[in-house]
Amino acid sequence: MILKALSLINYKNFETASFILDKKINCFVGNNGVGKTNVLDAIYHLSFGKSYFNPITVQNINHDADFFVIDGSYEKQDREEKVIISAKRGQKKVIKRNGKVYERFSDHIGFLPLVIISPADRDLIIEGSETRRKFMDGVIAQSDRQYLDTLIKYNKTVAQRNALLKYFNANHTFNKETLSIYNAQMNSLGQILFEKRNAFVDAFTPVFKARYESISGAKETVKLKYKSQLHDNTLDKLLEENLSKDRALNYTSVGTHRDDLSFKIEGHPIKKFGSQGQQKSYLIALKLAQFDFIKSQSNTTPLLLLDDIFDKLDENRVTQIIDLVNDDNFGQLFISDTHADRTEAIIKEIHQTYKLFKL
Repeated sequence: MILKALSLINYKNFETASFILDKKINCFVGNNGVGKTNVLDAIYHLSFGKSYFNPITVQNINHDADFFVIDGSYEKQDREEKVIISAKRGQKKVIKRNGKVYERFSDHIGFLPLVIISPADRDLIIEGSETRRKFMDGVIAQSDRQYLDTLIKYNKTVAQRNALLKYFNANHTFNKETLSIYNAQMNSLGQILFEKRNAFVDAFTPVFKARYESISGAKETVKLKYKSQLHDNTLDKLLEENLSKDRALNYTSVGTHRDDLSFKIEGHPIKKFGSQGQQKSYLIALKLAQFDFIKSQSNTTPLLLLDDIFDKLDENRVTQIIDLVNDDNFGQLFISDTHADRTEAIIKEIHQTYKLFKL
């Protein structure tokens, strides 16, 4: 799959911009603030229906405009595909594929598989469990329609149960039978999520370890562990045991929406004991493993976006990454960097066709 052309109208700092893209490597270079990352984010937007960096739609519209349009022309499995995303202030965002509007955004997820590697990925290490859960969900959902549908239903059920708990508290009332309906739904949906996440981590971990070994030169051992309350208990039992707590808190304190991933290096949490270089290598290995996993599951080569990743990496690790992407396993590559000379020197080592866009 390749993105052949991209055009932007009123997207973030761009009033209008158009790019005819190379089928292998595309580099966007320039000073900070010129919009390099915004171009990559527009490509991400076309795959996921939202920005990677700011999911609030209205904040992605240029300050001097009241709408934006992102237009992408793709070639996928010898077919021409056109995806257009438009948003207007005060109105619902619209995603069209070949002129047809999606009724549900979730139906678009996975059609244009994509992996982005960005400095913002550090949130996976430093932020709370929700960020790591979203990463896990995002990888699985790109190739598993049932998983995404189950996740949407589960989150909706949790929201409804929370609303009911708040209603009980506000009105000094309680009805266990009504609550049990949501408990049963959460239990069945949560079990599906738990089993699929468990299977994913089992399959994903060896791929991730192999990627880390390639980037780091096998200097350290790394570990990835799936943390869930459902390893030791059923969700219906957990909901029953924590009923008093949930009523006091006005929200559901147990379930698969509390799951997490544990990141370790040499047996210790990477957040506390990993150097900056080790953390960056860990994150890049995670994302390259995501690429491998999605490619194997979907039989489509994802687009790979590298946003400013050469910064703060030593020359040896940069060379390792370039060597990794310099094979037929990877398809189309998009790179942003502040140093045009550095970027061009690096990509010339890859011996592939490329285009350099100076913004």
